[in-house]
Amino acid sequence: MGLIAWLIIGGLAGWIAGNIMRGGGFGILANIGVGIVGAVIGGFLFSLLGLQAGGFIGSLVTATVGAVVLLWIIAKVREA
Repeated sequence: MGLIAWLIIGGLAGWIAGNIMRGGGFGILANIGVGIVGAVIGGFLFSLLGLQAGGFIGSLVTATVGAVVLLWIIAKVREA
């Protein structure tokens, strides 16, 4: 997957996760960062569960799940 695809998926996943977790996005650069880190987390979690998602939609779902988990962890750390 090319760099442009990673940026698009990262931006979309970060925006979707931001809307799910707190009702809004974070800005384009933060959305991309959250989405890319989320893709790594989501890929790790999916591999632990024995799941694989291919293609653009599969990558977007994986990144979004990982980004939601990332934002949940950040929210819990801030509460403590």
